[in-house]
Amino acid sequence: MRISDKVFVVTGAGNGMGREVALGLSRRGAHVAAVDLDQDGLTVTAERARATGMRMSTHVLNITDPEAVAALPAHVIDFHGQVDGLVNIAGIAQRFALFADLEADHADRVMAVNYTGTVQMCRAFLPVLVLRPEANITNMSSLSALVPFASQVLYSASKGAVKQFSEGLDGELADTNVRVVTVFPGNVSTNLAQNSGVEMLDAGGRRVLATTPEVAGRRIVEGIAKNRYRVIIGADAHALYTLSRIAPRRTTRLVAKQIKSVL
Repeated sequence: MRISDKVFVVTGAGNGMGREVALGLSRRGAHVAAVDLDQDGLTVTAERARATGMRMSTHVLNITDPEAVAALPAHVIDFHGQVDGLVNIAGIAQRFALFADLEADHADRVMAVNYTGTVQMCRAFLPVLVLRPEANITNMSSLSALVPFASQVLYSASKGAVKQFSEGLDGELADTNVRVVTVFPGNVSTNLAQNSGVEMLDAGGRRVLATTPEVAGRRIVEGIAKNRYRVIIGADAHALYTLSRIAPRRTTRLVAKQIKSVL
């Protein structure tokens, strides 16, 4: 997809990978509607985008609010005149805990943000995107949708739902001008846990592989430009995904053993 002069809506643009995707698209000549719950974070993103010379609007929005989401396309079009792409980065983590120890409301929130929020955004923007001569939808899944993670089963389930929805949507849109990219990052050094109100595991001083948000953002923007079906990010993601295809149960239990050692 040619990115220059296109208009992209990016959720989760107030920090982390969302911010890097918004800035990366701007550097390639796109105009961006940056969406997040965090007004301060959006302000920082917009300030950094000024160096690119491209237009960026900011929109404070809760993607789990169906009425607010339904109204967003009109706001973006009023500002930018069109919409050519939707990049769903916004998401939250669950706390590291066994399924039996998790509260029901916590489970509902993880699914509402990660899956239902993504679906609502796609529902709102798809009627606009199918009218464009070239358009893109990019959805954020996770390595945990490809390799189940013990103590993260609800997060894994929410991202697995995103994977199935996103790749199924790609099939439905095969005869249109809309292309769907699904992203599967491994460990990325973002503020996901802090933004989600949960604590991350202490690895006990052991080195944990992590991709920077800047690198992840570049990979996502490249995936959009090249109309990739899947974008798998990080050495850890590639290694575990390969192992899971060879020995799925053994890989799942290996991951569980590693997490159990630091729980």
